[in-house]
Amino acid sequence: MTTGEDFGTALAGLTRASRARLAEHWAEYFGAAPPPRTSRSLMIRAVAYKLQERALGGLSAATRRLLSGQGPAPVRRRRALSPGTVLIREWHSVGHQIVIVKKGVLYRGARYRSLSEVARLITGARWSGPRFFGVTA
Repeated sequence: MTTGEDFGTALAGLTRASRARLAEHWAEYFGAAPPPRTSRSLMIRAVAYKLQERALGGLSAATRRLLSGQGPAPVRRRRALSPGTVLIREWHSVGHQIVIVKKGVLYRGARYRSLSEVARLITGARWSGPRFFGVTA
């Protein structure tokens, strides 16, 4: 199926398809015959979903995980910068060098609690420090 019109036509055709034809579609999409006594209505909906999935794409990985009962995606931990890491950022043609220390950062000989605090000092605006220094995606 290449266009929305083809997709719409295929969906409309399902309502007119015989039970035997719906069972053929079911077997094609699900790899086995439908269970005995599966209602025609359910076969139409299931085959329509598979048509839609092929034409427009399926569920995202996060949605599949949620529906399977595994819950939401695990929270990604931020990568910690090791003490001694040096970050360099140019801002308005001025180079700025930051050194990561055990509890904070060093900038121009002074210790600060966070990269965001230094980014705010450099720019005069509220920035995400990790984003300003390029350590996040």
